[in-house]
Amino acid sequence: MAEKKSPRLMQIDRVPVADIEVSNRLRPVSEAGVESIMASIQETGVMKDAVHLRQKKGGKLVLIAGGHRLEAAKRLGWVEIEAKVWADVTDDWARLMEIDDNIAGAELSPLDTALFLAARKRIYEKLHPEATRGGDRRSPNFTDQTEPNSVCFVKATSEKFGLTERQIYKIVAAGGRLGPRDISLLRQAPKPVTLKDLTEISKISETVERYDVVAALSEGRAKSVADARRQRAADACDAPVEDPIEAAFKALDKAWARAPMAAKKRFLFERASEVWEAQNKGAALHKHADADRDAPAPESAAPAFASRRGAA
Repeated sequence: MAEKKSPRLMQIDRVPVADIEVSNRLRPVSEAGVESIMASIQETGVMKDAVHLRQKKGGKLVLIAGGHRLEAAKRLGWVEIEAKVWADVTDDWARLMEIDDNIAGAELSPLDTALFLAARKRIYEKLHPEATRGGDRRSPNFTDQTEPNSVCFVKATSEKFGLTERQIYKIVAAGGRLGPRDISLLRQAPKPVTLKDLTEISKISETVERYDVVAALSEGRAKSVADARRQRAADACDAPVEDPIEAAFKALDKAWARAPMAAKKRFLFERASEVWEAQNKGAALHKHADADRDAPAPESAAPAFASRRGAA
């Protein structure tokens, strides 16, 4: 078995800004974050921290950590930027460095904090099988218990970032339940969502309700999840109940309009006796005509093809 390689720092040097590839980031850079770094550089004349890059095969340099610093350098017109270049880096290691760099050094919104910690939990438990209850199935200490136990992760993360274990549990649960659509919409909300809102969203098990609540926050129609759910409940109570006859007619009309002519003719042939019965029994057809039309009621006569079905 080949020996597992560990990430190694190849160099600390200035590299061309144009050579750095940026892709697959957990969050977009924030305008406030970039402007803060630019202001610091203009005041002190230096960038305090280097960016971290990953050298892939062929020499391609990919950003690991320092998205705001790199964007600030681009806006200031820098040709080069100080960078720490790493080799033998795995995707998981690179993602952990990105997460830790943001959590430790950036002013994160509750949404980004939840997403970063949820991602960190997934990677941590992948790299540390013992962090799940029962551990690694190949281990002699394995016990067959399927419920995940995040105690190891929570303890390590709590110590690393100065958060209480209760805070970690709540934040991770909230971030882990959000889908790509939810994340995209919540980023557009005029008012940043709170951790309480994210926690309440994670408790909504009904998909349509969660979509409605997230949309209301995104569009600024609700101040909080509780407000969005109250509005939704009120709208449901006020919604008019559609006449079942009207609903059935709309469904038939829609199906008829979509059907090709051959299908319509076959339908009339197969349902001839039912068409005749609907035409000649119950309320007269003219009752369904528009109010401004003064057309006489149709004659009560069976279609010619009805006799082929034995209609009386």
